[in-house]
Amino acid sequence: MKYFLTVSILLISVSSCQSPQKEDQNRVPPSGEKLSQIYCASCHLYPEPSLLDKETWQNYMLPRMGYMFGIYRDSTERTALFESNRGGELVRASNLFPAAPTIDSLDWLAIQNYYLENAPDTLPSPPVAKITKTLPQFEVIIPSQKVQVPSSTMVKFSEKGEIYLGDALTRSFTIFSSDLELIQTGNVQEGAVSIHETDNEFWLTVMGSFSPTDAPAGLIATLPKNANGIASVPITELQRPVHSSYEDMDGDGDTDVVVSEFGKWTGALSFFRNNNGAYSKEILLNTPGAIKSYIRDMNNDGHPDIVALFAQGNEGIDIYFNDGKGNFSRERVLSFHPSMGGSFMQLIDFDSDGHLDILYTAGDNADYKPVMKPWHGVYVFLNDGKNSFEEHLFLHLNGAYNAIAEDFDADGDMDIAAISFFPDWVKSPEESFVFFENRGDNQYARSTFPEVNFGRWVVMDGDDFDNDGDMDLILGSLAFEVVPKLGYVEKWVERGIPFIILENKRY
Repeated sequence: MKYFLTVSILLISVSSCQSPQKEDQNRVPPSGEKLSQIYCASCHLYPEPSLLDKETWQNYMLPRMGYMFGIYRDSTERTALFESNRGGELVRASNLFPAAPTIDSLDWLAIQNYYLENAPDTLPSPPVAKITKTLPQFEVIIPSQKVQVPSSTMVKFSEKGEIYLGDALTRSFTIFSSDLELIQTGNVQEGAVSIHETDNEFWLTVMGSFSPTDAPAGLIATLPKNANGIASVPITELQRPVHSSYEDMDGDGDTDVVVSEFGKWTGALSFFRNNNGAYSKEILLNTPGAIKSYIRDMNNDGHPDIVALFAQGNEGIDIYFNDGKGNFSRERVLSFHPSMGGSFMQLIDFDSDGHLDILYTAGDNADYKPVMKPWHGVYVFLNDGKNSFEEHLFLHLNGAYNAIAEDFDADGDMDIAAISFFPDWVKSPEESFVFFENRGDNQYARSTFPEVNFGRWVVMDGDDFDNDGDMDLILGSLAFEVVPKLGYVEKWVERGIPFIILENKRY
């Protein structure tokens, strides 16, 4: 869900941290480099000109930066930035797009010239990695159930061996049996993306709109497991939520909820405190781009903390340390530049030292015409035991969207399975799924399965689906978004495959 479903607009947020400048046409402005460091690093890591090619800076990013300084080609351009709904009202209230310029025109011209003069014509391209198109350890299982246009927003193995599927286009939540027979399906609002299961209910996080929006149309619904139960909607008015986590955070015996409201221009990481079944909202971070959270005790004080991933310009990973009463102190433990394209993270003890490390993917490429980026791929950051994280591993993978670390082959080290939503469709379409087999000394062999391009994989889950002691995988397909006209979209629609299972045959 970007989560990992992070179809988004990249923010390089600057204007909200600046005050209006009085213009003096006779003065000589500081250098464009100095000005860019002042204005463009006030809300996130400084974006070097080398992060994007010249065309992307000129046609996409600099105009968007201008919006945030109150610079528009005409009045209609600003008006078009606001939706004609509650989302538009929220963006207006944020003052993200000022009505009048907040920067001297000479300063703005110097910044633009600096980026255009120093940006490369093209980004460097790593060598195309060899990916063996055979995966003998896994058996590919394709369901007989087909859909008109695969639009998966969630795939998940249940503890009972069933499969849960969310689909944006049909606005449905569907349950399949372990032999892939359809058990039941029901209508929900658009985009079921995250599920929490109790003995009697499913708690389903629903985006409300798959397309980027600031409208608070998302919700969390409870669906009963038995026919006599009653559905409910305990949490509403969420801004395009993409993930929720559940835990008693304040020690009162009730389960609270942490919601990643990805939004568009606005959003939040939100904490919903449970007061005997009534939920009060507290904003932990008022920014768009929250993708995923984990609830773990990160400082061994006996209280559950929150680890959260953010994209959308101010990219990074935060820990929210809990005092045991649901009061949090935020610490950013990893910061990334605003073109990183963060899409997913997994908390896992990668090196078996007793401390939770971070597996992270960067690969969102939906903000403008897709550009292959040398920093897109799979990262591992190791925890020193004091929640200081250092990069241990980087595996380049264009458009990486999700990854799972596991000792899939039981040889004592961590392998990594990864999907890409934005592979290099021309040179290396098999990047859509890559199994990185750990050969030791940070060397990984890359392989995939022959049917890798039968779908466009956007979500993934791993669990022991067949209950034989090893981890299996399920990949969900989303058969649209812009791709080169090579016939892929037509084939995805023709096949109508909502998901594929990779059953681990280690045993």
